[in-house]
Amino acid sequence: MKALLALEDGRVFSGYAFGASWEVSGEVVFNTSMTGYQEILTDPSYRGQIVVMTYPLIGNYGINSVDVESTGPQVAGFIVREKSPMESNWRSEESLENYLKQHGIMGLARIDTRALTKHIREKGAMRAVMSTTDLDPASLVEKARRVPPMEGSDLVREVTVSEPYVWQEEGRFTIAVLDCGVKLNILRELARRNCRVVVYPAFWEAKEVLRHNPQGVLLSNGPGDPAALPYVVRFAEEVIGRVPVFGICLGHQVLCQALGARTFKLKFGHHGGNHPVKDLRSGWVAITTQNHGFSVDFDTLPMDELEVTHINLNDGTLEGVKHRKLPLFSVQFHPEAHPGPHDTSYLFDQFVKMVEESLA
Repeated sequence: MKALLALEDGRVFSGYAFGASWEVSGEVVFNTSMTGYQEILTDPSYRGQIVVMTYPLIGNYGINSVDVESTGPQVAGFIVREKSPMESNWRSEESLENYLKQHGIMGLARIDTRALTKHIREKGAMRAVMSTTDLDPASLVEKARRVPPMEGSDLVREVTVSEPYVWQEEGRFTIAVLDCGVKLNILRELARRNCRVVVYPAFWEAKEVLRHNPQGVLLSNGPGDPAALPYVVRFAEEVIGRVPVFGICLGHQVLCQALGARTFKLKFGHHGGNHPVKDLRSGWVAITTQNHGFSVDFDTLPMDELEVTHINLNDGTLEGVKHRKLPLFSVQFHPEAHPGPHDTSYLFDQFVKMVEESLA
């Protein structure tokens, strides 16, 4: 079925729909990963976004029930150059098209994803509408301009759990995970390190979490604008100094805000599995998985309290900090590495070690 993609600046692309056929809207961003489309589709940090894959052939190894990062697809829409007409993998359980159709997610194929990606790189991520029901370009452009901007959007409430739950019952240490849109592999990595893992809603109060005596707190990744989350920042303020804290992606941004820093929106964000990050302490460069549209402003960091530990070698933005006195550190990238690479999974070991040392 024919479909159109209209951007807020008036650019229109035509292609063919797969998965669900209807009309969706969101912010268009591109992802440079070559594999891992299932993990990308199910990453809650993509809530409210239409994802363009730069790798031209997507869907060739199908979908399975294991490699998911949440309960189902989280993207607003999915754009590829070519959707593979068949899937071939011993772990495959269904096709990409059936998976999207089952979950009501619209896909768009056979468009010039290279031209679209270059446009986003030049002009920036922007609001858009994809439709099979309205094929009038002018109408769709006007609809795109009415889509709520990502700035100021609290999307965490759409993806967090409604009640606390235990991910793993037994373990040496109890780790409380504040679910701002947590990827399941973060929970798996903690469980692999023999931690008891308890997940709490993002709107939970810190005093209620601390009442259960966790030995550590992890602030998770998540979607939307970190500056629109005063309740999560307040949670961070109240746990800092009480227990060891580890922040990932949105959790990193929230921790920095809690210590006085500010965030800003990146032009087109960092989305992909090939972003080089330098550890300033060792000089070691890791290739990382990233998915964020906002960053912490270097110039607003309280340098008397925080040490910069990591920077992005593509654009020099902040990728990690460590508190000079308290047991606290955070990173902008994804050490749980789903999809990979796994260069920075050692950070979970460092967190568990920090928890152990705080109890000594």
